[in-house]
Amino acid sequence: MTILVTGGAGFIGSTIAEACLRLGHEVVVIDDLSTGVLDNVPKGVTFYQMDIRDEGVYEILHRHRVDVINHHAAQIDVRRSVLDPKHDISVNVLGSINMIEAGLRHGISRFIFASTGGAIYGEQDAYPADETHATNPVSPYGISKLTVEKFLHYYHVERDLTYTVLRYTNVYGPRQNPHGEAGVIAIFCDKMLRGNDPVINGDGLQTRDYVYVDDVVRASVAALDMSGTDTFNICTGVETTVTSIFHDLNAGLDGAIREVHGPGKPGEQRRSVCTYGKIETALGWTPTVGMKDGLLRTLEFFREKFANE
Repeated sequence: MTILVTGGAGFIGSTIAEACLRLGHEVVVIDDLSTGVLDNVPKGVTFYQMDIRDEGVYEILHRHRVDVINHHAAQIDVRRSVLDPKHDISVNVLGSINMIEAGLRHGISRFIFASTGGAIYGEQDAYPADETHATNPVSPYGISKLTVEKFLHYYHVERDLTYTVLRYTNVYGPRQNPHGEAGVIAIFCDKMLRGNDPVINGDGLQTRDYVYVDDVVRASVAALDMSGTDTFNICTGVETTVTSIFHDLNAGLDGAIREVHGPGKPGEQRRSVCTYGKIETALGWTPTVGMKDGLLRTLEFFREKFANE
């Protein structure tokens, strides 16, 4: 089949594009390179530098007879979404609707949407959260992702769109941009390899559910062959503190970096963790990469990248 990956120059999207190529699919990538990196785009795909809000996406779908849209392009910085909600809505909501409408016009068989686990549930009432947990996002980013989910349901009911929502928790791994699409693990790897002390916000005991990018890719590939429409958490069900991430990375660097704490972030979620039982039952997916192994793989990627700079 022909798969269009939006955001395919980002670390998740490019890894998905690579996996789809290995499976023998034709892959088309759209990315505006605002945070993605052209070097991430695997050889063998057809690449277009384009904003997902551009009307040109209609022509791309028609030209390539796209079967599946795997939609990862987004404004993913929660802090930026707070500072500029209108931009967040423009990219994440209007851009997504543009892609959905383009897909419907050209008769795609499935729309796969990269949503969010932690941000969509907000401050949890239960731990871990399953897909029936109340959705009370406290950031424009989380609100925009939930809004797209609601639009997907509308398009399913009114226009028979078949879709899969994958609610990622905190994804990490090779290719993650420590500046543009920054996550704490990428930031820590970059700073620590440069001999700098990363700053841990507050006491560092805030927890997140970190899922390795290869496991995320397997979920996205599994969604290609599923039947029907559904929403799944993609997670590990394990809470990990920021301090434990620091100590595990530091152990990989022979303990050379000092542990430094700064002020906590106002309004930061204290705990976030989800459960993957639904997708395990439906598609047989479970996470396979443990935290310590994933951290070492990520550190090694950044070590090699740093050595080649």
